[in-house]
Amino acid sequence: MRSIVASAGAMLLTAVTVSAAEPQPITELVQAPTKNIWSVCWVDPCRQPHSLDDVRLNLSADSIASAEANADQTPRRPVAIEYSDGYQLRRKIHKYASFVTLPLFATEFALGQSMYNNTPADNSSKRTVHAVVGAGIIGLFGVNTVTGAWNLFGEGRKDPNHRTLRLVHGLLMMAADVGFVATTMAGPNSSSPRHALTYETDKVTHRNLAVTSIGIGTAGYLLMLFGNR
Repeated sequence: MRSIVASAGAMLLTAVTVSAAEPQPITELVQAPTKNIWSVCWVDPCRQPHSLDDVRLNLSADSIASAEANADQTPRRPVAIEYSDGYQLRRKIHKYASFVTLPLFATEFALGQSMYNNTPADNSSKRTVHAVVGAGIIGLFGVNTVTGAWNLFGEGRKDPNHRTLRLVHGLLMMAADVGFVATTMAGPNSSSPRHALTYETDKVTHRNLAVTSIGIGTAGYLLMLFGNR
């Protein structure tokens, strides 16, 4: 009898032990964390973006920064400027008219210096030639001032090529224009007693203004001749 009871107890203990060792059934599903294979963090390796929109934002920011850096390093090509036929015509007139600048200057200076050293008579042919050459200089500078200023401050104002050179040339020539007008107005005149009293002083003033104007005009001419190559 005792053996039967002991056997029954042993079997019951074994059943309880086996039952306790069996795994419990899963009654609730837990969603595992998902990982987006398209998620790439370009800024911080420790922080992965949570959506594809973050990837697009990161890529867009990097692309913009890279494009701006490349744009800053890329040398800019000069912009082509197209000129009208009128501009080209004025340029040709200005260019070919300027070829007589230095010969007129030399002739007028030689005549003026000769008249300064030996005052000729009022009806002398030297005075006539001197006045004609002076009028030629005034006319030349009038034509070149109109054509040059028209192109410089008109269509040529947006052209960056030799802009400073052209501007300095134009200013020098305009200064010479003013000087030649002042030279003409300061010309000596001995035809009346009133002007005869100041003839010598007027003669010196006339010569100084003429030499200064010729010097400024020559500097502007040579600047454009040798600088615009």
